Amino acid sequence: MVKIARNSRGLSKLSTPARHGSAPAKRAEPTSSGDSMTEQSEWTGRVGASWAHEWQRTDRSFGPLTERLLATAQAEPFAYAVDIGCGAGEVTYRLAADAQSSRVLGLDVSEELVAIARQRIGDLTNASVTLGDAAMWQSGDSAPPDLLVSRHGVMFFADPTAAFAHMRSQCSAGARLVFSCFRERAANPWALELSGILPAEESAAPADPNAPGPFAFGDRGHVSKVLIDAGWSDIAFEAIDYAMVGGNGKDALEDALSYFQRIGPAARTLAELTGVPRDAALAHLRRLLETHHTGDIVSLDASAWIVTARAPA
Repeated sequence: MVKIARNSRGLSKLSTPARHGSAPAKRAEPTSSGDSMTEQSEWTGRVGASWAHEWQRTDRSFGPLTERLLATAQAEPFAYAVDIGCGAGEVTYRLAADAQSSRVLGLDVSEELVAIARQRIGDLTNASVTLGDAAMWQSGDSAPPDLLVSRHGVMFFADPTAAFAHMRSQCSAGARLVFSCFRERAANPWALELSGILPAEESAAPADPNAPGPFAFGDRGHVSKVLIDAGWSDIAFEAIDYAMVGGNGKDALEDALSYFQRIGPAARTLAELTGVPRDAALAHLRRLLETHHTGDIVSLDASAWIVTARAPA
């Protein structure tokens, strides 16, 4: 298991398009909040809108994990990479900026996130972003990708075996697959603690732990079976423990309180509560985050897999 330590400020560098293009304009807040992250239909609507609004803080929360994912993806040269569930485009941008003789395509089902990612890649001529579902995406007449990569974008397929089989069919022989996903819910204190502010009926784990959602790929045995049945081989797992930064700076606590009202397991319920129940839940959330506030950082413990595999040669 790899444990990624925080740097002196608890952060890895937040990727920005400083070298290529201008920063995306701040988007208007979506009318609904929350983040159950369970169905693709939510990514095309409410959840996608929330993540588009929160792209900078979400990239910050994944910071140390992103660096490890990129290091794994870049361990071998590639000609053409597809970033599955690219979101606001951090991985797409970083891969393309670091390998300008290679081609990188970002793919996502959220129009709002695709718009952010397109602005973010700026004038990088070797990168593009497309609205689409990886489970149906076709590589077309161009040379097929030799790298599929994803930062937490593969846990939401209704039929993951079919999706991974299709993606394999669109790759070149021997193509690499590199993705991150949360480990099981019990290994992620951030989720358990944030869920703990909810009523018992709201905080319970799903009846089917492998159902589409943030922890669908927590069980490595389940993930291995999905990938083997989909025709992938050389499957390997690396456990990564990291600090999920929810807030930083002189107002770190308020920053984290704002962020976790919009993103995370408590967000949907907090958005629906009003009056005294909402005030009580927010007070509970504040007390929780205070216990994770050190200096100018609020962070919670998180754990993920980085999974690698290969298509048949």
